[in-house]
Amino acid sequence: MRRPVSLWIFALIITLASAVYQRMTGPSYPSRGKVKLGAGEVSFKLPRTQGDGDAEVRVPVADAAVTGQVVWKRYKTKDAWTTLPMMREGGDLVARLPHQPPAGKLMYRVVLQQEMERVSLGGAPVVIRFKGEVPLPVLIVHVICMFGGMLFSTRAALEYFSPAPNYSWLILVTVALLSVGGLVLGPVVQKYAFDAYWTGWPFGTDLTDNKTAVAWLAWVIAWLKMRRNAGAWRWVVGAAVVTMVVFGIPHSAFGSELKYE
Repeated sequence: MRRPVSLWIFALIITLASAVYQRMTGPSYPSRGKVKLGAGEVSFKLPRTQGDGDAEVRVPVADAAVTGQVVWKRYKTKDAWTTLPMMREGGDLVARLPHQPPAGKLMYRVVLQQEMERVSLGGAPVVIRFKGEVPLPVLIVHVICMFGGMLFSTRAALEYFSPAPNYSWLILVTVALLSVGGLVLGPVVQKYAFDAYWTGWPFGTDLTDNKTAVAWLAWVIAWLKMRRNAGAWRWVVGAAVVTMVVFGIPHSAFGSELKYE
């Protein structure tokens, strides 16, 4: 296998691993687990993000003797806890948390009971964030550009191992993808989802916005350094490392959050 091909494969593997990590640590990934109740075991998957409409909390429990309730309140408020009884729908216990404005958050806990035994699913309360719906074409192009930016970023660093390194085009494609995906479509997605174009520095603490800006800036600096000195490959590797680190930050950490009070 020719070396450039193997470098692309290696870059793709790293990018896919990063994408899976982002998926599993982001708020779109539900809180999962199992608890023992009576003589059986209950598996659960509790949502941590919700688009339009109420948020459905559904727990599969075939035993009709098991009842449940969802206790919730608005996140970071002094609200009293509200209790919702879970209704049985076939083999599931179901409750629906009330819809919130974009970036609104609720914290909730699911409690199941069988005779005198009570269990809380997952231990600590789950935090769920509500968002507006993002048009699918916008979201698809945004994801492709960000994924592509990470892929070309990694591949640019691996260009060091090529027989005749040529960084220029890889850098330009990386900058272009991060510009379109992060600086143009990123705010558009943010506006649709949370009714704000930018919630990173200096307006907020959204690490998704901030890390996108940091990665983009690192590659602009690498591009400028390579224009002045074709042998400045260390700046390319440094920009790729910065990109990998910032993409390793869980998606939406310190993200948009409605201030109820």
